[in-house]
Amino acid sequence: MKYFDVVIIGSGPAGAAAAFKLAEKGISVAIIEKETLPRYKTCGGGFVYRGVKMLPFDITEVAEREFYKVDTLIGKDFHFITERDQPVITMVMRDTFDSFLVKKVTEKGGTVIDNCKLTGLTSEGENVVLSTTHEEIKTRFVIAADGALSPTAKMAGWEKETRHLIPALEYEVEVSEADFERLSKSVRFDIDAIPGGYAWNFPKKNHLSIGVASGKRTKINLKQYYQEYLSNTLKIDNVISEVQHGFQIPVTPRTDGFVKNNVFLVGDAAGFADPVTAEGISNSIYSGMLVADAIAESDLDVKKAELIYMDKLEEKLLPEIKTGILLSKFLYDQPKIRNLFMKKYGQGAFEAMTDVFMGKRSYPADIMKTLKRRAKELLFS
Repeated sequence: MKYFDVVIIGSGPAGAAAAFKLAEKGISVAIIEKETLPRYKTCGGGFVYRGVKMLPFDITEVAEREFYKVDTLIGKDFHFITERDQPVITMVMRDTFDSFLVKKVTEKGGTVIDNCKLTGLTSEGENVVLSTTHEEIKTRFVIAADGALSPTAKMAGWEKETRHLIPALEYEVEVSEADFERLSKSVRFDIDAIPGGYAWNFPKKNHLSIGVASGKRTKINLKQYYQEYLSNTLKIDNVISEVQHGFQIPVTPRTDGFVKNNVFLVGDAAGFADPVTAEGISNSIYSGMLVADAIAESDLDVKKAELIYMDKLEEKLLPEIKTGILLSKFLYDQPKIRNLFMKKYGQGAFEAMTDVFMGKRSYPADIMKTLKRRAKELLFS
């Protein structure tokens, strides 16, 4: 039976970031990936600059496009443009991007076992025995980095779903040369293009990634809103080809902890996507790095690692997500008050949002006090 100090389930950004750091520190680590690499991963592929800065290596070779300007539209009344000197959002295709990250892991001495599915977890003293479709593997730590559905979390004891998962529909769309030229100059977000959510247009190297996501808990016809966005907003009449992908994005963290039975949750498995934008790559990388540091600092003591990991999460990530949840409710659930606010403060608000993308600031902890104060100023001025 093989033994590794740490086994990571899932080869996405969270798992790869954790594995890279652990391997760099000389801790034996293996990634188990159920698919054969490289594999397609459903994702809009928008990677914000704060996430790019976290990585200790350059990703230029797998960047499809870089965008220094972002267009945000709210219905027909508001259009805000923000621009920076560094790329605000880098576009990636997750098959090539994730494979690139995994390559970096193996270069540091980490092991990657693909086409291998986890089938069970069994405690054995201080260790865990993993049953897989290949073999049994013993480890001290398991990191669940297997996405929103996370079978690993369910095996480890997270039976009740406490995250809020929003539905999203994304298409890889090939359009005419004229339409591509017209629509590929900037990243575009259209708030209110779908009830309680937004639509997006992410230009890649030779095609567009277009999608819709809604925070509404009621049943909603995503495909209808996508078609309306395509034809009525983007004015695309000639679709050469399109490939549809449906998925769910957890935009609130689990409320029943992030560590259980030697299993540590990161990324979407934990519910760490940005609640405002539903962007998950940067927080996945960040949480992967945090858990790697926690394990290294604990000298491979599971209980100590759990305490250290929770302290690290509470320091920045969880408070920022908590604020983001409040901000997303204001942005998507209170359109009348929001629009009053946008008339006076909209450009400044989205400049601040872009600074969050850039990693220059976090969501302010007192956001609701600020919004209430500004609303009173608007109502009584």
